[in-house]
Amino acid sequence: LYASETCRVEPRESRREVAAMEGAWRKVRKALGLRLCAHAPVAGSSQRRGTSGAGGGCRRDTAAALAGESGASMPAGALRRSKSGSRSASSSSKGKCAICFASMRSGQGQALFTAECSHMFHFHCISSNVKHGNYVCPVCRAKWKEIPYRSLSSNNSHGRIGGNQSLSPQQNPHVALHQQDRNRRRDVRRLHTSEPVDYNDDEPLQHKDAFDNLNIGSSKTAQISSYPEFQGVPQSSSLHGFDILIHLKAPTATFIGNSVDESSVRPSSRAPVDLVTVLDVSGSMAGSKLALLKQAMGFVVQHLGSSDRLSVIAFSSTARRLFPLRQMSHRGKQQALQAINSLGAGGGTNIADALKKAMKVIEDRRYRNSVCSIILLSDGQDTYSMSSNVQGTSAGHRSLVPSSILNDERHSVPLHAFGFGADHDSDTLHSIAEASGGTFSFIEDEGVMQDAFAQCIGGLLSVVVQEMRLTMECVHPGVQLCSIKCGSYPSKLASDGRHGSVDIGQLYADEERDVLLSVTIPKSHEQTSLIRVACAYRDPVKNEVVKVQGDEVKIMRPTSGVPESLSIEVDRERNRIQAANSIESARAAAERGALSEAVTILEDCRKVLAQSFASQSGDHLCIALDAELREMQERMANRQLYETSGRAYMLSGLSSHSWQRATARGDSTDSSTLVYSYQTPSMVQMLQHSQNHCPSPQGQRSQVRSARSFPEKPRAR
Repeated sequence: LYASETCRVEPRESRREVAAMEGAWRKVRKALGLRLCAHAPVAGSSQRRGTSGAGGGCRRDTAAALAGESGASMPAGALRRSKSGSRSASSSSKGKCAICFASMRSGQGQALFTAECSHMFHFHCISSNVKHGNYVCPVCRAKWKEIPYRSLSSNNSHGRIGGNQSLSPQQNPHVALHQQDRNRRRDVRRLHTSEPVDYNDDEPLQHKDAFDNLNIGSSKTAQISSYPEFQGVPQSSSLHGFDILIHLKAPTATFIGNSVDESSVRPSSRAPVDLVTVLDVSGSMAGSKLALLKQAMGFVVQHLGSSDRLSVIAFSSTARRLFPLRQMSHRGKQQALQAINSLGAGGGTNIADALKKAMKVIEDRRYRNSVCSIILLSDGQDTYSMSSNVQGTSAGHRSLVPSSILNDERHSVPLHAFGFGADHDSDTLHSIAEASGGTFSFIEDEGVMQDAFAQCIGGLLSVVVQEMRLTMECVHPGVQLCSIKCGSYPSKLASDGRHGSVDIGQLYADEERDVLLSVTIPKSHEQTSLIRVACAYRDPVKNEVVKVQGDEVKIMRPTSGVPESLSIEVDRERNRIQAANSIESARAAAERGALSEAVTILEDCRKVLAQSFASQSGDHLCIALDAELREMQERMANRQLYETSGRAYMLSGLSSHSWQRATARGDSTDSSTLVYSYQTPSMVQMLQHSQNHCPSPQGQRSQVRSARSFPEKPRAR
């Protein structure tokens, strides 16, 4: 083991400080003035390398020992004794590394580095920290002038330098000390520009050995159900605006035990994921926020499978890619966790630059997993890309979104945005998610960040349907389609009203979608066939197209107007659409400053829902909608409350209803909430993993509902 330490005095230090140094420091300063290097004694040997007189002033416990395991050599100028003296450095060496929390006792075969602020770290930990662009101390946030890095030119695999070996300037620490001042700026600039021009350095996909011989999952496909508003219409009646509900349900997950836990999943039983996480590390994320973000990302990394690939973009004033798309094998997870733990907070918020890098990672990849998605988390407002004249407008929000996302009609890469805390720009994050086909979640409480991520990951790891398109055509010549109500999903209606389509896109296992059609019905004396419905989608696991044909929707034509009972399925969907429209109207009123008007809009909607047939029948969804509207009313009690939480809560609710997909808002991830959250069994199980993995500090977090306890929607015809 070869230990070396060099100590350099900054020119700006006053003569008084120099005079106060101990005798040993004077010897070191004199040695440096003579262009010499001071070395610590070699363990187990009475001989000294270099100049013995100067070496006596350097302590071994404050040196960086170049361990044989890392095989790294480092410029001597990058190692300094702290200004606070050897006492604090010596004490820190007896503690734990602030990055990996492992012991830093000398003689354990790991290189140690003492920073100029006196804090000590494992050399491989701190070099990784610097590699990813962090040039401040992870402990005290002091900005470093001396940057530790690993020299790539050393050919010595064990970090040893022989006594009579000829050294190149790159290998010789004496020469490196002479050149350090001249090369320091160039080295720092190289670290800032280390990212490649093209992000085509993603790791190859895993080979699917014996994949064809494996009977994957069940043979079930997506299901289509149809519910007319009434089962019969009198022969003499012609109706305009007769509603028909089309209900879709994705296949059940093909996982063993129906679990998303990687330990109980077949290697090829689900579609692998390419995931790019975009993380805000601006100055406002310092402290507990950043710590919780690292914890949440650690949970995500641990629950990705070996076939999944992850890349992380960190952004503040600028964005940087921490590592390319990398398989989450055991080694990949270790490297990802190390990079995530090296993050530090500081700077502004540049969302646009971060999204461009994220899309570049996806567009430049050489290999492609069947599922791809982006997760964006931010706690602030973009301060770089939105000019003052468009701030807060839809045009300003769209300026942050890469054109490739805006032009993606099929929403093949959904972006799921998470607004953290009271100061994030919920309008911007909601607009970005909406443009990509993703969801917007409001993380109000710091403690539920991991749960919010877990719910999202639980869905992404259970994708069973892609590129789904629902088609409908009229059967009877007198029947015409009037409208298609499907939230934010793109729909097309033919000019003649005879056929239409809805692009559903991606579905998680057991996920459900409702589409409400409105048609005209002519007079007729016999049973009338209204519409014929079908869907086609791609199975991402088997990579094959699946077509499903639904039954024709027919109604009876009695001779007299016999009272028919209203379909509870149709009435339930009407209530959900009406609630979503009322939330949008109330939000528009609140943005104008008319909070009282917004509260009145929600109150009127609650009264209408209470009088509906579904609500009076005790429908679970109607109860949940009423609880959600009441919560929104409470969050608009005053302007400050609306600004800090009301707007984000409403936007997250709108996102959930428009895509019919679970989002995190308030306590929506808690089993005790009344808010209907569209959770799937896979999401619930991942939430259970999250809450068992890291319970809340109070230990009072409620357990989420199990998949079996979900209230079933009655589907009476």
